[in-house]
Amino acid sequence: MAGKIDRRNFLKISTAATGGLLISFVIPAPAESPTPAIAPANKFRLHPFLRIGEDNSIHISIPKVEIGQGIWTTLPMLIAEELDCDWNKIIVEHSPPGTATDYSEPILKSTGGSETTKSEFDNYRLVGATARTMLVNAAVQKFGVKASDCKTENGFVIIGEKRVPYGDLANEASLLPVPTVQLREAKDWKIIGRSKKRLDAREKLDGSAKYGIDVQFPGLLTAVVAHAPVFGGQVASFDASKAKLIKGVKQVLQIPTGIAVIADNFWAAKKGRDALIIQWKHGVHENIDTKSQLNEYRKLSTTKGIPIVQKGDCIAALKNAAKSINAEFTFPYLAHAPMEPLNCTVRISQDKCEIWAGTQSQLLHQLEVAAFLGLKPEQVEFNTPYIGGSFGRRGSFSLDWVMEAVNIAKISGQLIKLIWTREDDIQGGYYRPVYLHRVQIGVDKAGFPVAWQHTIVGQSLFVNSPLEKYIVHNGIDYSSVTTGYPYADAIPDKSFELVTTTNGVPVLAWRSVGHTHGAFVIETLIDELAALANVDPVEYRRRLLKDHPRHLAALNLAAAKAEWHKPLPQGRYRGVAVHEAMGSYVAQIAEISIENKNIRVHRVVCAIDCGVAVNPDGVIAQMEGGIVFGLTAALYGEITLEKGRVQQSNFHNYRMLRMNETPAIEVHIVPSTGKMGGAGEPGVPPIAPALANAIFAATGQRLRDLPLRLK
Repeated sequence: MAGKIDRRNFLKISTAATGGLLISFVIPAPAESPTPAIAPANKFRLHPFLRIGEDNSIHISIPKVEIGQGIWTTLPMLIAEELDCDWNKIIVEHSPPGTATDYSEPILKSTGGSETTKSEFDNYRLVGATARTMLVNAAVQKFGVKASDCKTENGFVIIGEKRVPYGDLANEASLLPVPTVQLREAKDWKIIGRSKKRLDAREKLDGSAKYGIDVQFPGLLTAVVAHAPVFGGQVASFDASKAKLIKGVKQVLQIPTGIAVIADNFWAAKKGRDALIIQWKHGVHENIDTKSQLNEYRKLSTTKGIPIVQKGDCIAALKNAAKSINAEFTFPYLAHAPMEPLNCTVRISQDKCEIWAGTQSQLLHQLEVAAFLGLKPEQVEFNTPYIGGSFGRRGSFSLDWVMEAVNIAKISGQLIKLIWTREDDIQGGYYRPVYLHRVQIGVDKAGFPVAWQHTIVGQSLFVNSPLEKYIVHNGIDYSSVTTGYPYADAIPDKSFELVTTTNGVPVLAWRSVGHTHGAFVIETLIDELAALANVDPVEYRRRLLKDHPRHLAALNLAAAKAEWHKPLPQGRYRGVAVHEAMGSYVAQIAEISIENKNIRVHRVVCAIDCGVAVNPDGVIAQMEGGIVFGLTAALYGEITLEKGRVQQSNFHNYRMLRMNETPAIEVHIVPSTGKMGGAGEPGVPPIAPALANAIFAATGQRLRDLPLRLK
């Protein structure tokens, strides 16, 4: 590792202002990434740091935001593995947004793609190893001993019977040259691969964690905004006279996105907004309608799209196939619906703007706020509190809720905390797009595919975004498509095409991005092909995956743990799916029953090959959360529009999976030395097709439209 990094630029050693050893470092972007936009190989990420205090405290900053995925624990585990520190002395914080050259590629600071731990695996270990070596070298100088006479353990350098705390050596260590170090081999790991409780768990359990919505200081007012009921609508006129009569309402003003009501507290602001009388100019998007949109997509799916993959003569091969299947799949808009609604606190002074917001893209917002206010980016100070979920919603790029809050603060001259209500959030757009897939597959006499024709219709997530130049090539947004991997790889005749649509509904990446619909299409089709061939679904996949060992390992482990070939009790049925996303391979088996057309999921068995599982308990938690998240979407998730208006508004009509509906979930980690993958998102894609395949086993119905509804 040391030979791959210019250590003079990678590590910067100094004495901390409060005393101790401070190592700040840049994170080189990996040469390969499933989301290349987030990691161009010749760029650098921002400056996290490790600080060892004179009081033996271990301060670790991380350049990505903790949004529930567990990186506040996994990244410190990497440092602790090499540092031999006291785990109970670790204090974690978000690193501040960067300066200078960091702004040339602001997307590098964004959190997304389930890539934080895998991309920083070696780098954080290197920092821990460097710090430990420097502490030992400080002890060598201080006590006149050899390095071979020293060992480290639990925050101490041990020399014979002498145990010297790291804090006693930190200042001296900061004055020493940066050594070249060797990272420990996997066989010597004591922390990596062993479960650790989350370092942020106590605060989140006892209520002491401060989220963005909890920010409060003297003079702070609360703002809510009345948005147009149709995307892109504008205010024609408004009457605020009744709103201003509400006790606590301070100001009502027009901003680019609607009418803002500013009050002493949230309830007064909301009541003031309810009292507004607004005339809207709805604009061209008033005619958007879910049914007509799908009909339009249906027509587009029969037209020529942009080729994604073309091989052989697909049309001729389909004509010569022994049998074929034709299928159409539809997927609705989906809201992210994080538990903590969007919020942003803004304090503008003459030469500075302070912001408190939970966002996945601090640098991008830092730049847009600076440009708007006429400040340098360094004059926009971002504070990152605890974040109550995101699933992609806090990963928007520009002109969203942060800029809305800044607009209100600038126009009003007040200290502002903007809060979006749950209704604002559900109806505010930035959804997973609507997609339609049209597929025709031909099989040979044995029932295995020989021809595959596939057209995908949907909006692009990343056109006109900072990620466009990395993800969109020759008109193809690669986050929106599937190529039938791995099943279609060996098919001699195939055609995959994309038809990209545009409309006025803003869209955004949703947990696991294009895998949310691609996996469903591929895994339900493979199940259908297995039925057509009269072959067991697991066995059918095994034959197709014989050259894909990691898919196969996950599938075999899930099947074994679910006792796939053991008969189920009467009235119980199973379905299976296996899928690779974000570099991890996940298989899931869903066990269900159906009564009066009500689907009950009793059990889900999940197996994941993510390479090294740094914190197995964290991986298990992410799989459990992904399964619940995916089941919610499969059974209930749907945003619909009529005359341009979103029909859903809160959890009563945008349902979440409830506790009494949640199945027993078993997660098994495949022992693996394969390349590390992510864990935050890969648990989502397989569950919907596994459920749909179980429904087929129970009823004989092939459900191809989500959410799943029995006919």
